[in-house]
Amino acid sequence: MPAARPGKRPADRPSAPSTVRCRGGGTYPGVLGCFEQDSSGRLSPDLLLQVLHEAGILPDDPRIAETISNLDRASSGSAQSPAQPLLLTGEEFSAITQLNRGLIERAARGELAVPDFPALVDDLRRIHQEVRADRRGAVAAYIPQLARVDPDQFAISVCTVDGQRFSIGDADVNFCLQSVSKTVSYCLTLEEHGPDTVHRHVGREPSGQGFNELTFNKAGLPHNPMINAGAIMSCALIRRGLDAADRFDYVAETWKRLAGGRSVGFNNSVYLSERSTADRNFALGYSMRERGAFPPGTDLLATLEFYFQCCSIEVDAQQLAVAAASLANAGVCPLTEDPVFSAQTVRHCLSLMSSCGMYDFSGEFAFTIGLPAKSGVSGALMLVVPQLMGIAIWSPRLDAQGNSVRGIEVCRHLVDCYNIHTYDLLTGTGPGAAAGTGTGTGTGKRDPRRKRQQSAIEGIVGLCFAASQGDLNEIRRLAACNVPLGATDYDGRTALHLAAAEGHRETVEFLLSVGVDPKPVDRWGGTPLDDANRAGHRHLARLLADAARS
Repeated sequence: MPAARPGKRPADRPSAPSTVRCRGGGTYPGVLGCFEQDSSGRLSPDLLLQVLHEAGILPDDPRIAETISNLDRASSGSAQSPAQPLLLTGEEFSAITQLNRGLIERAARGELAVPDFPALVDDLRRIHQEVRADRRGAVAAYIPQLARVDPDQFAISVCTVDGQRFSIGDADVNFCLQSVSKTVSYCLTLEEHGPDTVHRHVGREPSGQGFNELTFNKAGLPHNPMINAGAIMSCALIRRGLDAADRFDYVAETWKRLAGGRSVGFNNSVYLSERSTADRNFALGYSMRERGAFPPGTDLLATLEFYFQCCSIEVDAQQLAVAAASLANAGVCPLTEDPVFSAQTVRHCLSLMSSCGMYDFSGEFAFTIGLPAKSGVSGALMLVVPQLMGIAIWSPRLDAQGNSVRGIEVCRHLVDCYNIHTYDLLTGTGPGAAAGTGTGTGTGKRDPRRKRQQSAIEGIVGLCFAASQGDLNEIRRLAACNVPLGATDYDGRTALHLAAAEGHRETVEFLLSVGVDPKPVDRWGGTPLDDANRAGHRHLARLLADAARS
Protein backbone atom coordinates (compact mmCIF):
# COMPACT_ATOMS: atom_id res chain seq x y z
CA MET A 1 0.00 0.00 0.00
CA PRO A 2 1.37 3.45 -0.82
CA ALA A 3 2.60 5.39 2.18
CA ALA A 4 0.18 8.21 1.54
CA ARG A 5 0.34 11.12 3.93
CA PRO A 6 -2.77 12.98 5.06
CA GLY A 7 -2.62 16.41 3.43
CA LYS A 8 0.24 18.24 1.77
CA ARG A 9 3.16 19.93 3.43
CA PRO A 10 3.78 23.50 2.27
CA ALA A 11 6.67 23.66 -0.17
CA ASP A 12 8.62 26.20 1.90
CA ARG A 13 8.74 23.99 4.96
CA PRO A 14 11.59 21.54 5.61
CA SER A 15 11.00 17.83 5.76
CA ALA A 16 10.03 16.06 8.96
CA PRO A 17 12.68 14.34 11.07
CA SER A 18 11.81 10.91 9.74
CA THR A 19 12.66 12.05 6.19
CA VAL A 20 16.23 13.01 7.10
CA ARG A 21 18.25 10.09 5.78
CA CYS A 22 21.23 8.57 7.51
CA ARG A 23 23.96 7.90 5.01
CA GLY A 24 24.85 4.25 4.62
CA GLY A 25 28.17 3.21 6.00
CA GLY A 26 28.44 6.27 8.27
CA THR A 27 31.31 6.25 10.74
CA TYR A 28 29.33 7.75 13.64
CA PRO A 29 27.33 5.75 16.16
CA GLY A 30 23.58 5.87 16.55
CA VAL A 31 21.58 8.68 15.05
CA LEU A 32 24.53 11.00 14.47
CA GLY A 33 24.74 9.66 10.93
CA CYS A 34 21.49 11.53 10.25
CA PHE A 35 23.37 14.80 10.38
CA GLU A 36 26.18 13.99 7.95
CA GLN A 37 26.63 16.94 5.62
CA ASP A 38 29.42 16.35 3.11
CA SER A 39 31.72 13.72 1.65
CA SER A 40 34.36 14.40 4.27
CA GLY A 41 32.00 13.17 6.96
CA ARG A 42 31.61 16.48 8.74
CA LEU A 43 28.34 17.19 10.51
CA SER A 44 25.95 20.14 10.33
CA PRO A 45 24.63 21.68 13.56
CA ASP A 46 22.10 23.62 11.48
CA LEU A 47 20.54 20.34 10.40
CA LEU A 48 20.49 19.22 14.04
CA LEU A 49 18.50 22.31 15.02
CA GLN A 50 16.18 21.82 12.05
CA VAL A 51 15.45 18.22 13.05
CA LEU A 52 14.79 19.22 16.64
CA HIS A 53 12.51 22.08 15.59
CA GLU A 54 10.50 19.81 13.30
CA ALA A 55 10.09 17.38 16.19
CA GLY A 56 8.81 20.23 18.40
CA ILE A 57 11.93 20.65 20.53
CA LEU A 58 12.57 24.39 20.56
CA PRO A 59 15.90 26.18 21.19
CA ASP A 60 14.75 27.57 24.58
CA ASP A 61 14.05 24.06 25.91
CA PRO A 62 16.11 23.77 29.10
CA ARG A 63 16.78 20.08 28.36
CA ILE A 64 19.01 21.01 25.40
CA ALA A 65 20.51 24.12 26.98
CA GLU A 66 23.98 22.55 27.13
CA THR A 67 23.92 21.62 23.44
CA ILE A 68 22.73 25.10 22.40
CA SER A 69 25.40 26.72 24.55
CA ASN A 70 28.09 24.43 23.12
CA LEU A 71 26.95 25.20 19.56
CA ASP A 72 27.13 28.94 20.27
CA ARG A 73 30.66 28.59 21.58
CA ALA A 74 31.69 26.45 18.61
CA SER A 75 30.25 28.97 16.18
CA SER A 76 31.92 31.97 17.82
CA GLY A 77 35.25 30.17 17.96
CA SER A 78 35.12 28.78 14.44
CA ALA A 79 37.85 29.68 11.96
CA GLN A 80 35.48 29.09 9.03
CA SER A 81 34.25 32.00 6.94
CA PRO A 82 31.05 33.59 8.37
CA ALA A 83 29.44 33.03 4.97
CA GLN A 84 30.01 29.28 5.23
CA PRO A 85 27.81 26.99 7.35
CA LEU A 86 29.51 25.59 10.43
CA LEU A 87 30.57 21.96 9.98
CA LEU A 88 31.92 19.78 12.75
CA THR A 89 33.93 16.61 12.95
CA GLY A 90 32.26 13.57 14.45
CA GLU A 91 34.26 13.98 17.64
CA GLU A 92 33.29 17.66 17.95
CA PHE A 93 29.64 16.88 17.26
CA SER A 94 29.59 14.06 19.83
CA ALA A 95 31.16 16.27 22.48
CA ILE A 96 28.70 19.11 21.84
CA THR A 97 25.61 16.88 22.07
CA GLN A 98 26.82 14.44 24.72
CA LEU A 99 24.77 15.71 27.66
CA ASN A 100 21.52 15.82 25.67
CA ARG A 101 22.10 12.79 23.43
CA GLY A 102 19.06 10.81 24.61
CA LEU A 103 16.49 13.50 23.79
CA ILE A 104 18.18 14.36 20.48
CA GLU A 105 18.18 10.73 19.33
CA ARG A 106 14.53 10.20 20.29
CA ALA A 107 13.54 13.35 18.41
CA ALA A 108 15.46 12.40 15.28
CA ARG A 109 14.05 8.87 15.27
CA GLY A 110 10.45 10.04 15.68
CA GLU A 111 10.10 8.39 19.10
CA LEU A 112 8.58 11.27 21.07
CA ALA A 113 4.97 11.40 22.32
CA VAL A 114 3.65 12.69 18.96
CA PRO A 115 5.93 11.06 16.37
CA ASP A 116 4.52 12.99 13.41
CA PHE A 117 4.60 16.38 15.09
CA PRO A 118 4.59 18.32 11.77
CA ALA A 119 1.20 16.77 10.96
CA LEU A 120 -0.19 18.03 14.28
CA VAL A 121 1.28 21.46 13.52
CA ASP A 122 -0.42 21.49 10.11
CA ASP A 123 -3.75 20.61 11.72
CA LEU A 124 -3.39 23.31 14.37
CA ARG A 125 -2.62 25.90 11.69
CA ARG A 126 -5.71 24.85 9.76
CA ILE A 127 -7.92 24.82 12.85
CA HIS A 128 -6.69 28.27 13.89
CA GLN A 129 -7.45 29.62 10.44
CA GLU A 130 -10.95 28.11 10.38
CA VAL A 131 -11.96 29.03 13.93
CA ARG A 132 -10.65 32.60 13.91
CA ALA A 133 -13.57 33.59 11.64
CA ASP A 134 -16.00 32.76 14.47
CA ARG A 135 -16.87 36.05 16.16
CA ARG A 136 -19.73 34.89 18.33
CA GLY A 137 -19.85 35.81 21.99
CA ALA A 138 -18.67 38.82 23.97
CA VAL A 139 -15.95 39.65 26.49
CA ALA A 140 -16.70 39.46 30.21
CA ALA A 141 -18.34 42.78 31.06
CA TYR A 142 -18.87 42.41 34.80
CA ILE A 143 -15.14 42.96 35.50
CA PRO A 144 -14.35 46.36 33.94
CA GLN A 145 -10.72 45.62 33.08
CA LEU A 146 -11.63 42.40 31.27
CA ALA A 147 -14.27 44.29 29.28
CA ARG A 148 -11.47 46.38 27.71
CA VAL A 149 -9.52 43.43 26.26
CA ASP A 150 -9.28 43.19 22.47
CA PRO A 151 -11.90 40.51 21.70
CA ASP A 152 -10.29 39.37 18.44
CA GLN A 153 -7.10 38.05 20.04
CA PHE A 154 -6.75 34.31 19.59
CA ALA A 155 -4.01 31.83 20.46
CA ILE A 156 -3.52 28.07 20.42
CA SER A 157 -0.53 26.49 22.10
CA VAL A 158 0.35 22.84 22.63
CA CYS A 159 2.97 21.00 24.67
CA THR A 160 3.30 17.21 24.75
CA VAL A 161 4.45 15.14 27.71
CA ASP A 162 7.82 14.92 25.94
CA GLY A 163 8.05 18.71 25.71
CA GLN A 164 7.21 19.08 22.01
CA ARG A 165 5.79 22.59 21.57
CA PHE A 166 3.99 24.67 18.98
CA SER A 167 2.07 27.93 19.22
CA ILE A 168 0.09 30.03 16.78
CA GLY A 169 -1.65 33.39 17.04
CA ASP A 170 -1.36 35.71 20.04
CA ALA A 171 0.48 33.12 22.10
CA ASP A 172 2.88 35.60 23.72
CA VAL A 173 0.16 37.98 24.97
CA ASN A 174 -0.45 37.80 28.72
CA PHE A 175 -3.92 37.20 30.14
CA CYS A 176 -5.29 36.57 33.63
CA LEU A 177 -5.92 33.01 34.73
CA GLN A 178 -9.24 33.83 36.37
CA SER A 179 -11.02 30.51 37.04
CA VAL A 180 -8.20 28.44 35.51
CA SER A 181 -6.34 29.28 38.73
CA LYS A 182 -8.79 27.05 40.61
CA THR A 183 -7.07 23.89 39.33
CA VAL A 184 -3.72 24.66 40.94
CA SER A 185 -5.30 26.04 44.11
CA TYR A 186 -7.13 22.74 44.53
CA CYS A 187 -3.97 20.72 43.84
CA LEU A 188 -2.09 22.72 46.47
CA THR A 189 -4.73 21.96 49.10
CA LEU A 190 -4.55 18.25 48.27
CA GLU A 191 -0.75 18.23 48.53
CA GLU A 192 -0.87 19.97 51.89
CA HIS A 193 -3.87 18.35 53.59
CA GLY A 194 -4.88 15.24 51.59
CA PRO A 195 -8.28 14.61 49.99
CA ASP A 196 -10.11 13.54 53.15
CA THR A 197 -9.40 16.81 54.98
CA VAL A 198 -9.97 18.99 51.91
CA HIS A 199 -13.34 17.44 51.18
CA ARG A 200 -14.57 18.01 54.69
CA HIS A 201 -14.75 21.64 53.56
CA VAL A 202 -15.67 21.38 49.88
CA GLY A 203 -17.72 18.87 47.90
CA ARG A 204 -16.86 17.09 44.67
CA GLU A 205 -20.12 17.06 42.72
CA PRO A 206 -21.20 19.29 39.81
CA SER A 207 -23.48 22.06 41.01
CA GLY A 208 -25.67 22.30 37.93
CA GLN A 209 -25.60 26.07 38.55
CA GLY A 210 -23.61 29.06 37.37
CA PHE A 211 -20.03 29.41 38.60
CA ASN A 212 -20.91 32.22 41.03
CA GLU A 213 -24.36 31.00 42.06
CA LEU A 214 -25.26 31.55 45.71
CA THR A 215 -25.93 27.89 46.38
CA PHE A 216 -24.37 25.07 48.45
CA ASN A 217 -24.76 21.33 48.86
CA LYS A 218 -26.88 19.66 51.53
CA ALA A 219 -24.01 19.83 53.99
CA GLY A 220 -23.74 23.59 53.50
CA LEU A 221 -20.44 23.27 51.63
CA PRO A 222 -19.38 24.52 48.18
CA HIS A 223 -20.33 21.95 45.57
CA ASN A 224 -16.78 21.54 44.18
CA PRO A 225 -13.41 23.36 43.97
CA MET A 226 -13.95 24.47 40.35
CA ILE A 227 -16.62 27.10 41.12
CA ASN A 228 -16.13 30.37 42.96
CA ALA A 229 -17.28 29.22 46.39
CA GLY A 230 -15.08 26.11 46.19
CA ALA A 231 -12.04 28.08 45.05
CA ILE A 232 -12.51 30.55 47.91
CA MET A 233 -12.47 27.54 50.21
CA SER A 234 -9.27 26.26 48.59
CA CYS A 235 -7.65 29.63 49.25
CA ALA A 236 -8.68 29.34 52.89
CA LEU A 237 -6.76 26.05 53.14
CA ILE A 238 -3.49 27.00 51.41
CA ARG A 239 -0.53 27.64 53.76
CA ARG A 240 -2.65 29.08 56.55
CA GLY A 241 0.41 29.79 58.70
CA LEU A 242 2.09 32.13 56.18
CA ASP A 243 1.48 35.84 55.80
CA ALA A 244 -0.40 37.17 52.76
CA ALA A 245 2.68 37.95 50.66
CA ASP A 246 4.26 34.55 51.21
CA ARG A 247 1.00 32.74 50.45
CA PHE A 248 0.71 34.53 47.12
CA ASP A 249 4.38 33.89 46.29
CA TYR A 250 3.83 30.20 47.02
CA VAL A 251 0.99 29.97 44.50
CA ALA A 252 2.81 32.07 41.87
CA GLU A 253 5.95 29.96 42.28
CA THR A 254 3.91 26.79 41.75
CA TRP A 255 2.52 28.16 38.48
CA LYS A 256 6.08 29.06 37.46
CA ARG A 257 7.24 25.49 38.12
CA LEU A 258 4.33 24.03 36.17
CA ALA A 259 5.06 26.37 33.24
CA GLY A 260 8.65 25.23 32.85
CA GLY A 261 10.40 27.87 34.95
CA ARG A 262 9.16 31.02 33.22
CA SER A 263 8.01 33.64 35.72
CA VAL A 264 4.32 34.43 35.80
CA GLY A 265 2.91 37.94 36.10
CA PHE A 266 0.28 39.72 38.13
CA ASN A 267 -2.29 42.18 36.79
CA ASN A 268 -2.93 44.64 39.58
CA SER A 269 -5.58 46.58 37.66
CA VAL A 270 -7.63 43.42 37.08
CA TYR A 271 -7.20 42.54 40.76
CA LEU A 272 -8.47 45.97 41.85
CA SER A 273 -11.26 45.88 39.30
CA GLU A 274 -12.38 42.43 40.40
CA ARG A 275 -12.22 43.30 44.10
CA SER A 276 -14.35 46.42 43.59
CA THR A 277 -17.07 44.44 41.77
CA ALA A 278 -17.04 41.34 44.00
CA ASP A 279 -20.33 41.63 45.86
CA ARG A 280 -21.33 38.10 44.87
CA ASN A 281 -18.01 36.62 46.02
CA PHE A 282 -18.29 38.47 49.34
CA ALA A 283 -21.82 37.10 49.68
CA LEU A 284 -20.52 33.57 49.03
CA GLY A 285 -17.81 34.03 51.65
CA TYR A 286 -20.16 35.33 54.32
CA SER A 287 -22.69 32.56 53.55
CA MET A 288 -20.02 29.89 53.99
CA ARG A 289 -18.87 31.47 57.24
CA GLU A 290 -22.46 31.52 58.49
CA ARG A 291 -22.73 27.79 57.72
CA GLY A 292 -19.48 26.97 59.53
CA ALA A 293 -17.86 25.66 56.35
CA PHE A 294 -14.45 27.30 56.82
CA PRO A 295 -11.70 25.85 59.03
CA PRO A 296 -11.63 27.47 62.50
CA GLY A 297 -9.75 30.75 62.62
CA THR A 298 -10.20 31.63 58.93
CA ASP A 299 -9.80 35.34 58.17
CA LEU A 300 -12.57 35.80 55.61
CA LEU A 301 -11.44 39.13 54.18
CA ALA A 302 -7.83 37.96 53.83
CA THR A 303 -9.08 34.78 52.14
CA LEU A 304 -11.15 36.73 49.62
CA GLU A 305 -8.20 39.05 48.87
CA PHE A 306 -6.03 35.97 48.31
CA TYR A 307 -8.66 34.50 45.97
CA PHE A 308 -8.81 37.69 43.86
CA GLN A 309 -5.02 37.72 43.67
CA CYS A 310 -4.85 34.12 42.43
CA CYS A 311 -7.39 34.92 39.72
CA SER A 312 -5.25 37.90 38.63
CA ILE A 313 -2.07 35.90 38.00
CA GLU A 314 -1.01 36.39 34.37
CA VAL A 315 0.43 33.86 31.92
CA ASP A 316 0.51 33.52 28.16
CA ALA A 317 -0.79 30.60 26.10
CA GLN A 318 2.65 29.02 25.85
CA GLN A 319 3.02 28.89 29.64
CA LEU A 320 -0.50 27.59 30.11
CA ALA A 321 0.12 24.80 27.58
CA VAL A 322 3.23 23.66 29.48
CA ALA A 323 1.26 23.75 32.74
CA ALA A 324 -1.48 21.63 31.12
CA ALA A 325 1.18 19.23 29.86
CA SER A 326 2.52 18.97 33.42
CA LEU A 327 -0.92 17.76 34.50
CA ALA A 328 -1.04 15.39 31.51
CA ASN A 329 2.35 14.09 32.67
CA ALA A 330 1.11 13.15 36.17
CA GLY A 331 2.37 16.36 37.76
CA VAL A 332 5.90 16.35 36.30
CA CYS A 333 6.84 19.33 34.11
CA PRO A 334 8.01 17.98 30.72
CA LEU A 335 10.59 20.73 30.21
CA THR A 336 12.30 20.60 33.60
CA GLU A 337 11.32 17.14 34.91
CA ASP A 338 10.26 18.89 38.11
CA PRO A 339 7.70 16.76 40.03
CA VAL A 340 5.41 19.65 41.00
CA PHE A 341 2.47 17.49 42.12
CA SER A 342 1.99 13.83 42.96
CA ALA A 343 0.20 11.59 40.48
CA GLN A 344 -2.64 11.04 42.97
CA THR A 345 -3.19 14.79 43.33
CA VAL A 346 -3.35 15.20 39.56
CA ARG A 347 -5.77 12.28 39.27
CA HIS A 348 -8.15 13.95 41.71
CA CYS A 349 -7.83 17.30 39.96
CA LEU A 350 -8.40 15.89 36.46
CA SER A 351 -11.44 13.99 37.72
CA LEU A 352 -13.07 17.19 38.91
CA MET A 353 -11.97 19.10 35.81
CA SER A 354 -13.77 16.44 33.76
CA SER A 355 -17.03 16.78 35.68
CA CYS A 356 -16.97 20.41 36.84
CA GLY A 357 -14.32 22.35 34.89
CA MET A 358 -16.48 24.06 32.27
CA TYR A 359 -19.05 25.75 34.50
CA ASP A 360 -22.63 24.62 33.77
CA PHE A 361 -21.51 23.40 30.33
CA SER A 362 -19.41 20.68 31.96
CA GLY A 363 -21.75 17.79 31.19
CA GLU A 364 -22.08 18.73 27.53
CA PHE A 365 -18.32 19.21 27.28
CA ALA A 366 -17.67 15.79 28.83
CA PHE A 367 -20.10 14.24 26.34
CA THR A 368 -18.74 15.86 23.18
CA ILE A 369 -15.05 16.40 24.02
CA GLY A 370 -14.47 13.82 26.74
CA LEU A 371 -11.34 15.39 28.23
CA PRO A 372 -10.47 17.24 31.46
CA ALA A 373 -10.58 21.00 30.94
CA LYS A 374 -10.86 24.27 32.83
CA SER A 375 -12.01 27.61 31.48
CA GLY A 376 -11.85 31.17 32.76
CA VAL A 377 -13.78 34.33 31.97
CA SER A 378 -10.59 35.90 30.58
CA GLY A 379 -11.13 33.59 27.60
CA ALA A 380 -8.57 31.02 28.68
CA LEU A 381 -9.21 27.30 28.25
CA MET A 382 -6.80 24.63 29.49
CA LEU A 383 -7.30 21.18 27.96
CA VAL A 384 -5.50 18.05 29.21
CA VAL A 385 -5.02 14.87 27.18
CA PRO A 386 -3.64 12.53 29.86
CA GLN A 387 -0.28 10.92 29.04
CA LEU A 388 -0.13 12.80 25.72
CA MET A 389 -0.29 16.61 25.80
CA GLY A 390 -1.68 19.82 27.20
CA ILE A 391 -3.39 22.44 25.07
CA ALA A 392 -4.08 26.09 25.86
CA ILE A 393 -6.56 28.17 23.90
CA TRP A 394 -7.12 31.86 24.55
CA SER A 395 -9.87 33.91 22.95
CA PRO A 396 -11.76 36.49 25.05
CA ARG A 397 -15.21 36.18 23.45
CA LEU A 398 -17.39 34.12 25.81
CA ASP A 399 -20.65 32.23 25.43
CA ALA A 400 -23.60 32.42 27.81
CA GLN A 401 -21.93 29.97 30.25
CA GLY A 402 -18.71 32.02 30.44
CA ASN A 403 -16.59 29.71 28.25
CA SER A 404 -14.46 30.83 25.32
CA VAL A 405 -16.47 30.34 22.11
CA ARG A 406 -13.40 29.75 19.98
CA GLY A 407 -11.84 27.62 22.70
CA ILE A 408 -14.70 25.14 22.58
CA GLU A 409 -14.67 25.14 18.77
CA VAL A 410 -10.95 24.30 18.75
CA CYS A 411 -11.67 21.38 21.08
CA ARG A 412 -14.44 20.16 18.76
CA HIS A 413 -12.12 20.27 15.75
CA LEU A 414 -9.39 18.37 17.59
CA VAL A 415 -11.73 15.60 18.76
CA ASP A 416 -13.17 15.32 15.24
CA CYS A 417 -9.70 14.66 13.82
CA TYR A 418 -7.94 12.76 16.59
CA ASN A 419 -8.97 9.84 18.77
CA ILE A 420 -8.32 11.69 22.02
CA HIS A 421 -11.82 11.51 23.53
CA THR A 422 -11.56 9.37 26.67
CA TYR A 423 -13.97 6.78 25.27
CA ASP A 424 -12.82 6.66 21.65
CA LEU A 425 -11.31 3.28 22.49
CA LEU A 426 -14.87 1.88 22.76
CA THR A 427 -15.61 2.79 19.12
CA GLY A 428 -12.51 1.14 17.73
CA THR A 429 -10.65 4.42 17.32
CA GLY A 430 -8.80 4.70 20.60
CA PRO A 431 -5.04 4.24 21.10
CA GLY A 432 -3.95 0.94 19.65
CA ALA A 433 -7.23 0.28 17.83
CA ALA A 434 -7.36 -0.25 14.10
CA ALA A 435 -9.28 2.34 12.13
CA GLY A 436 -12.43 1.17 10.42
CA THR A 437 -13.29 -1.44 13.04
CA GLY A 438 -15.60 0.79 15.03
CA THR A 439 -19.03 2.10 14.21
CA GLY A 440 -20.48 5.57 13.90
CA THR A 441 -18.69 8.81 13.22
CA GLY A 442 -15.58 7.86 15.21
CA THR A 443 -14.27 5.61 12.43
CA GLY A 444 -11.12 6.89 10.78
CA LYS A 445 -9.90 9.25 13.49
CA ARG A 446 -6.15 9.55 13.56
CA ASP A 447 -4.02 8.55 16.51
CA PRO A 448 -1.42 11.27 17.22
CA ARG A 449 0.62 8.69 19.14
CA ARG A 450 1.40 6.75 15.98
CA LYS A 451 4.04 7.35 13.38
CA ARG A 452 3.14 9.07 10.15
CA GLN A 453 2.75 5.97 7.98
CA GLN A 454 0.50 4.30 10.56
CA SER A 455 -1.75 7.37 10.77
CA ALA A 456 -1.94 7.69 7.00
CA ILE A 457 -2.89 4.04 6.58
CA GLU A 458 -5.60 4.29 9.22
CA GLY A 459 -7.04 7.42 7.63
CA ILE A 460 -7.27 5.73 4.24
CA VAL A 461 -8.85 2.60 5.69
CA GLY A 462 -11.41 4.78 7.46
CA LEU A 463 -12.09 6.68 4.25
CA CYS A 464 -12.68 3.52 2.23
CA PHE A 465 -14.95 2.11 4.93
CA ALA A 466 -16.99 5.33 5.03
CA ALA A 467 -17.34 5.31 1.23
CA SER A 468 -18.54 1.70 1.25
CA GLN A 469 -21.23 2.72 3.77
CA GLY A 470 -22.19 5.93 1.99
CA ASP A 471 -21.27 7.90 5.13
CA LEU A 472 -20.80 11.31 3.50
CA ASN A 473 -20.49 13.17 6.80
CA GLU A 474 -17.58 11.00 7.81
CA ILE A 475 -15.92 11.49 4.42
CA ARG A 476 -16.19 15.25 4.83
CA ARG A 477 -14.73 15.01 8.32
CA LEU A 478 -11.79 12.95 7.08
CA ALA A 479 -11.21 15.47 4.30
CA ALA A 480 -11.12 18.24 6.93
CA CYS A 481 -8.46 16.18 8.73
CA ASN A 482 -6.32 16.14 5.57
CA VAL A 483 -6.97 12.54 4.54
CA PRO A 484 -6.51 12.58 0.72
CA LEU A 485 -9.85 11.58 -0.85
CA GLY A 486 -8.17 9.98 -3.85
CA ALA A 487 -5.88 7.74 -1.81
CA THR A 488 -5.71 4.01 -2.54
CA ASP A 489 -5.77 0.98 -0.26
CA TYR A 490 -3.40 -1.99 -0.56
CA ASP A 491 -5.39 -3.29 -3.55
CA GLY A 492 -5.25 0.07 -5.33
CA ARG A 493 -8.93 0.67 -4.65
CA THR A 494 -10.20 4.14 -3.80
CA ALA A 495 -13.21 5.58 -2.03
CA LEU A 496 -14.72 6.16 -5.48
CA HIS A 497 -14.36 2.45 -6.34
CA LEU A 498 -16.21 1.45 -3.17
CA ALA A 499 -18.95 4.07 -3.40
CA ALA A 500 -19.60 3.10 -7.03
CA ALA A 501 -19.70 -0.61 -6.21
CA GLU A 502 -22.23 -0.06 -3.40
CA GLY A 503 -24.39 2.37 -5.36
CA HIS A 504 -23.97 5.44 -3.15
CA ARG A 505 -24.83 8.22 -5.60
CA GLU A 506 -24.39 11.19 -3.24
CA THR A 507 -20.95 9.95 -2.24
CA VAL A 508 -19.89 9.49 -5.85
CA GLU A 509 -21.17 12.95 -6.74
CA PHE A 510 -19.32 14.51 -3.81
CA LEU A 511 -16.01 12.79 -4.62
CA LEU A 512 -16.23 13.87 -8.25
CA SER A 513 -17.17 17.43 -7.25
CA VAL A 514 -13.97 17.84 -5.20
CA GLY A 515 -11.77 16.72 -8.07
CA VAL A 516 -11.12 13.06 -7.29
CA ASP A 517 -9.79 11.21 -10.36
CA PRO A 518 -12.84 9.55 -12.00
CA LYS A 519 -10.87 6.66 -13.51
CA PRO A 520 -8.31 5.24 -11.06
CA VAL A 521 -7.28 1.66 -11.74
CA ASP A 522 -7.06 -0.98 -9.00
CA ARG A 523 -4.64 -3.94 -8.96
CA TRP A 524 -6.96 -5.96 -11.19
CA GLY A 525 -7.25 -3.20 -13.79
CA GLY A 526 -10.77 -2.18 -12.69
CA THR A 527 -12.13 1.36 -12.53
CA PRO A 528 -15.10 2.78 -10.57
CA LEU A 529 -17.05 2.67 -13.84
CA ASP A 530 -16.36 -1.07 -14.09
CA ASP A 531 -17.59 -1.54 -10.50
CA ALA A 532 -20.79 0.41 -11.17
CA ASN A 533 -21.52 -1.64 -14.31
CA ARG A 534 -20.74 -4.93 -12.58
CA ALA A 535 -23.17 -4.10 -9.73
CA GLY A 536 -25.87 -2.89 -12.11
CA HIS A 537 -25.85 0.73 -10.96
CA ARG A 538 -26.56 2.20 -14.39
CA HIS A 539 -27.20 5.76 -13.18
CA LEU A 540 -23.76 5.81 -11.53
CA ALA A 541 -22.17 4.27 -14.61
CA ARG A 542 -23.48 7.12 -16.75
CA LEU A 543 -22.28 9.69 -14.20
CA LEU A 544 -18.78 8.16 -14.09
CA ALA A 545 -18.58 7.80 -17.85
CA ASP A 546 -19.43 11.48 -18.29
CA ALA A 547 -16.84 12.47 -15.68
CA ALA A 548 -14.17 10.34 -17.38
CA ARG A 549 -14.82 12.05 -20.75
CA SER A 550 -14.72 15.60 -19.37
